Amino acid sequence: MNMIRALIAEDEPILAHTLLQTLQRLWPDLQVCGVVENGIAAVQEALAQRPDVLFLDIKMPGKTGLDAAQELAEDWTEDVPFPLVVFVTAYDEYALQAFEQAAADYVLKPATEARLSKTVERLKARLSQHTERNAELERIVGQLRSLMPHVPASSERLGIIRAAVGNQIRMIPVAEVIYFEATDKYVNVVTAESESLIRTSLKELIPQLDPDTFWQVHRGTVVNVNCIQAALRDESGKLTLKLHGRPESLAVSRVFAHLFKQM
Repeated sequence: MNMIRALIAEDEPILAHTLLQTLQRLWPDLQVCGVVENGIAAVQEALAQRPDVLFLDIKMPGKTGLDAAQELAEDWTEDVPFPLVVFVTAYDEYALQAFEQAAADYVLKPATEARLSKTVERLKARLSQHTERNAELERIVGQLRSLMPHVPASSERLGIIRAAVGNQIRMIPVAEVIYFEATDKYVNVVTAESESLIRTSLKELIPQLDPDTFWQVHRGTVVNVNCIQAALRDESGKLTLKLHGRPESLAVSRVFAHLFKQM
């Protein structure tokens, strides 16, 4: 077997060092190609290093472990097998039932050598199964659907969006919005005639929208389903949405592709 490479994402330096030292004892052939302190760096390094195994702390600055895993699932190229993901968590045993039911690997903080030993054996077994490695991306996408936190709907639906445009406030009926697109600290509100920035996050906006009308199709995109003309799948299986009233197409991430399965 070729050298197996791992990336550790853990924001607590002592825990990161302990995890690194224990892995080196239990798995001398494992090459740790990096240790990062936040979710943003985890995504950047994983895409650059293409490790075989990824240890992701659930609660990190910048992005949570689940957010980082979702972004990697969306941006990973298909010519390299997706890494085996081990979630590192401080949740209690009751909360961990969700991870076990989703068949996700996890390590409970503080990681004990006995628990890590079991994880190492599981990883070695899975890494030796080339067929399963090729299906790893679909497996983690399924896990993410199960583990992504449910966003409770607001009791009040948003009817009008007030967007500042120069020295005036534009009043945009939500029903006229074709899609919302996250752009740094803003959300771009796109209608057939205009685009306007509002100072809010997509995470804050989604609970105020009707979930039957507005579907999240990417970590940074929510689309009005009434404005979808067609969902097109290319030869590699990637989905894009053709829209009524707009010339551009919208990418659908792997995490949300199940929304467009044939009925």
